[in-house]
Amino acid sequence: MPRYAAFFASMNVGGNRLKMTDLRDALEREDLEDVETVVASGNVLFSFDERPSDGLSEMLAFIVKDRFGFETFAAVRSKDEVRAAIEDNPFHGDGEDKLVHTLFLDGEADPAQFNVLMAAYEGRGPERIALGGRCLYIDYVESVGNSRLTGPFIQRKLDRRGTARNMASLKRILDKMD
Repeated sequence: MPRYAAFFASMNVGGNRLKMTDLRDALEREDLEDVETVVASGNVLFSFDERPSDGLSEMLAFIVKDRFGFETFAAVRSKDEVRAAIEDNPFHGDGEDKLVHTLFLDGEADPAQFNVLMAAYEGRGPERIALGGRCLYIDYVESVGNSRLTGPFIQRKLDRRGTARNMASLKRILDKMD
């Protein structure tokens, strides 16, 4: 059975508090196997019959809404896709692992909208940004917390929801997927 990683957005931030043991229990009741959470920020590893990750994303978001009462987005990626999120990131190995991120999107970003994002952000900060497949690659250079390149800004410009993980977290998750 294939192994997947689910990266939940907006979990354990703001008012969306959820114990990872409760999330794991809810997912196990839905026939996901070998469910394991990785840190308390909405990273879940699981095994499930092979299927397109978009369908799994919708299923997981529905489970959270149904069981816990809040909206979320779950970016589901296979082991190979998690590896690619690290290896294809052009800033990996150049910037600091805690500042270099892959922002997983809920679909492909339109290149024209990506150009609008780049133009709108020009001169606002030191961040480096590149377009990937169903993701953005971001090097925050100085600080994630003080950056003006925020999730809501990106979502408005790309018309896509997303959730980001840094290289250190992605490497840890990939190691656990093996």
